[in-house]
Amino acid sequence: MGFNLLTICYLIGSITFILGLKMLSNPATARKGNLIAATGMVIAIAGTIFLYEQGGKKLHNYTWIFLGLAIGTLIGTLAAKKVKMTAMPEMVSLFNGMGGACAALISLVEFNHISKSLEPQTLDISAIQPTVLIIVLGLIIGSVSFAGSMIAWGKLNGKLKDFSFTGQNILNLLILAVALSAGAYLVYNPAQHFLLYSILILALVYGVLFVMPIGGADMPVVISLLNSFTGVAAACGGFLYDNKVMLTGGILVGAAGTLLTILMCKAMNRSLQNVLIGSFGGNKTGAVLTNGKDQGSYKEISLADAAMVMSYAKKVMVVPGYGLAVAQAQHVCHELEKILLDKGVEVKYAIHPVAGRMPGHMNVLLAEADVSYDNLLEMEQANDEFKTCDVVLILGANDVVNPAAKNDPTSPIYGMPILEVEQAKTVIVNKRSMKPGYAGIENDLFFQPKTSMLFGDAKKVLQDLCAEVKIV
Repeated sequence: MGFNLLTICYLIGSITFILGLKMLSNPATARKGNLIAATGMVIAIAGTIFLYEQGGKKLHNYTWIFLGLAIGTLIGTLAAKKVKMTAMPEMVSLFNGMGGACAALISLVEFNHISKSLEPQTLDISAIQPTVLIIVLGLIIGSVSFAGSMIAWGKLNGKLKDFSFTGQNILNLLILAVALSAGAYLVYNPAQHFLLYSILILALVYGVLFVMPIGGADMPVVISLLNSFTGVAAACGGFLYDNKVMLTGGILVGAAGTLLTILMCKAMNRSLQNVLIGSFGGNKTGAVLTNGKDQGSYKEISLADAAMVMSYAKKVMVVPGYGLAVAQAQHVCHELEKILLDKGVEVKYAIHPVAGRMPGHMNVLLAEADVSYDNLLEMEQANDEFKTCDVVLILGANDVVNPAAKNDPTSPIYGMPILEVEQAKTVIVNKRSMKPGYAGIENDLFFQPKTSMLFGDAKKVLQDLCAEVKIV
């Protein structure tokens, strides 16, 4: 009876995961979908703790189990409540890394169980080889995900800088090849216990070297890829324990992360290999790349003039970028939207797929400020509307609006789909300074005749704009 109830719990968990993932595709249902999936996870965990049996014996050590649950729940809750929206990418990387570490630890523990349960004289190698294969795969993938996510976390919060050296790609491939070869030999001869820890060290080193050279502009892709790694590693744990809900969850995360990675690479018009090996967005020389062109001069616009232009416009398009997140200006931005709407101005938002530091970063920010999802336009739809737009207000976005992606074959971002803001009648760009974006290249848009620069912190500038627009 207990087994049947546990199977039902796992079935409910799997169904809620699928429903939750489906509902996450729409911001209107995303919160409800998250709660449904979380409820399914609680049911699956409770079922495992109280109903799981092996050889007629239930789980024991309940004190340690519930102590671990309590500590994890407390830390997770406090971290999620206190994290700023600017730090959301770091938190995602940190939590993702914990998932990879968990999968790696499961592999270590289960291999230890196998080595202790069978005497060398009676060891049936062929019987345990499939299990050892899954253990090795889970260990390698989970360790790479953990180490890579920790490096991504450090780079996103500014504690680590991009690092690369000549021949690093070759060394990376060599380390991975050695780790895989050692794993293959361990599957062939499971008695060589020491190889497991050698594989662990190699995988951790590879995870570090794998992410270190990748620059900030590619962090959304890397986070998505590492997330898929964690899902695959979790699925390996599901195979080990014959746990259907763990397997389902891992496959869903792995598949979703892989598809998102592919879509983001497509949005950047780059292959995944180019992202991982090209190190686009990394520190090159610290200099601005202008390709030898005379950019000319830029012009500034006053707050009063910007408020006047926006107040008498028919349509205003806002392009949010990482500068909006850094300034925590999403709520003030929504306030400006409401003021303009009261004046009869149509206001919409243009969202680039890789704006910010993680997939969906801008959507999350604006949703927090209660911006209507109907006003958020994806890149293709926004590009169709720019030509009918009177004013485009760019808030901290840089590379995703750079015309060089279309016009300059020598540019590192050439071919990357961008928001074609230059089609609008007037472009106002809010930045702290004229420093280039993460790609390290100058933006031709800033020097075009229809573009005006509005320097300052995004939150302060928007607050002043709100005050000016009210009195126009």
